[in-house]
Amino acid sequence: MIVQLRDGLSTAEESSVLSQLSDMGCKVTPVVTQLKKYLVVDPKKEIDIRSVGQLKGVRDVHRVNAPYKLVSRKWRVAPSAVSLGDGVQFAEGELTIAAGPCSIEDERQIDSVIAHLKEIGVRIMRGGVYKPRTSPYSFRGVGLEGLKMWHEKAREAGIKVVTEVLATDQIESMHDYVDMFQVGARNAQNFTLLAELGKVDKPVLLKRGMSTTLDEFLHAAEYIFSSGNEKLVLCERGIRTFERAYRNTLDINAVPALKERTHLPVVVDPSHGIGVRRWVRSVALAAVIAGCDGLILEVAPIPEKAFSDGQQTLNFKESRELIEKAQQLIAIRREDY
Repeated sequence: MIVQLRDGLSTAEESSVLSQLSDMGCKVTPVVTQLKKYLVVDPKKEIDIRSVGQLKGVRDVHRVNAPYKLVSRKWRVAPSAVSLGDGVQFAEGELTIAAGPCSIEDERQIDSVIAHLKEIGVRIMRGGVYKPRTSPYSFRGVGLEGLKMWHEKAREAGIKVVTEVLATDQIESMHDYVDMFQVGARNAQNFTLLAELGKVDKPVLLKRGMSTTLDEFLHAAEYIFSSGNEKLVLCERGIRTFERAYRNTLDINAVPALKERTHLPVVVDPSHGIGVRRWVRSVALAAVIAGCDGLILEVAPIPEKAFSDGQQTLNFKESRELIEKAQQLIAIRREDY
């Protein structure tokens, strides 16, 4: 179960609640986030939930049977919204777009993409400065100095920055230059990294691992939340299956399934999800109809010349047309649902 404490409790009052729960035979894990204080309570025997709710200092108590408790929709029925500041957020009923190149390459590319995003009304730019490449000989990013240049230009344009962090020792140096940390598919179960990001007061975009079940995905999110960070957005980006006609199998089923299980926003990355440029539009629009709260798109001035993932990257014309169509569909979705 999850116990929410009343605001303004003294240390002695909190200790009293913990002691009483322990006396009831409960294992108690305190969780302090940017927003609230919670107790994740695991009763070792059957107890009357009303006796917990009557403890002095307890504001509310929720029975949650799922092993991932804090990210579960069983206790927080209303969907959570995650803000990046300045009116930019991921929230239910909206369609928030993040777009940009797979890899940040140079100043000219940054300027070109930012101008395009401003033109089409997209306020979040995605891109990699540290790239986890399968081959050690592939382009692996421009690093921290490239991130600093990108951040300065994006801030001047009113654009938010989301980029991938690969290791715990990068978090501190990157912190002031990102608006949202991204955890890539390869690190979806890097529990050390997830726990460290839980200590940061900065939104996190968590991508599903390529062989990760939804339960495992939600457990990964629980690592971040339980470590103190509830500014979380989940991203379906395709899973690895036996099929070889495309890069990954985009699990559209995951969108409604996740939104039923969790209160966190759910977005979709169709670029990685299918990996074939001419099909990105189709699966992106399918994700919108399925109920996603946003899209993460790979977009570059000339995809054919991109340093990485050009085969799945949209050009400016294609991205503009896709976003226009997606906005039309979100209006239809609101009417239907």
